[in-house]
Amino acid sequence: MNVELRRARFSALHFRKNTFVLPNPWDIGSAKMMTALGAEALGTTSAGYAFSQGRPSDLGEIGREQALTHAKQILSATYLPVSADLENGYGHTPEEVATTVERAIEIGLSGCTIEDATGDPEKPLYDRSCAIERIAAASERAKKLDVNFVLTARSENFLNGRPDLDDTVTRLIGYQSVGADVLYAPGLPDLGSITDVCQAVDKPVNVVAGIGLEGISFGQLQKAGVKRISTGSALSRVAYGAMITATNRILQSGSFEDLDQSASFSSIDGLFRKADLFAEHGRGIGSGWAC
Repeated sequence: MNVELRRARFSALHFRKNTFVLPNPWDIGSAKMMTALGAEALGTTSAGYAFSQGRPSDLGEIGREQALTHAKQILSATYLPVSADLENGYGHTPEEVATTVERAIEIGLSGCTIEDATGDPEKPLYDRSCAIERIAAASERAKKLDVNFVLTARSENFLNGRPDLDDTVTRLIGYQSVGADVLYAPGLPDLGSITDVCQAVDKPVNVVAGIGLEGISFGQLQKAGVKRISTGSALSRVAYGAMITATNRILQSGSFEDLDQSASFSSIDGLFRKADLFAEHGRGIGSGWAC
């Protein structure tokens, strides 16, 4: 599937009636498995990738070139559209962010996410006006190069100890006004705040599963107005969590019982073969592309 078709299909997912899930692989193997399992698009996870490289998830641990190289690996593993988590755009100035978005388009990504976190614990977020200027520059560059490239703008208040819903909504409205295609505020604490965000903006809203929201269902999020549900680093943490638990039991009590829950060789091999087959023939899985 060529780059233009991937982008057109990724963009179209945000305008159909139903909510869709954007799983986030952290390496080539997980990307192939999620493709074979029926995902309609994939998104990278900066935290999940950092974990796979033995690095903490802190902003700045992974640089622009490393992140883009990783994104290219995910792209090579699937025929699906891929959106990249590009943290704060790997630069403080609007021009640096625009350059990062241009590079993302050049390598064939269908979208990317840019956040307003600075990485500085003394001043964790960019001033609102500066944050809006950064998204404006990113959007202008993206629209100039490919109108179907999906730019997601993130407000990081709730992940940085600033649970200010009013400021979060104001930021998202600002990002929308300068061309962001999707709006995203990770860490919103409850369904009410998610509903408030969806009602306050006119663009599709992404919500991340696996950060709070215990007990909230897909159906509830769809009813609230959420268009896209990503998994962030959660699936990688599920995998690493199972490994940590099993290893602890082996080393501490000599019990191998957790290994009984491992996937079989044949099931994993089968997913890889299926992913390669669909990539070779360039077609979707199941009802995948119904819009």
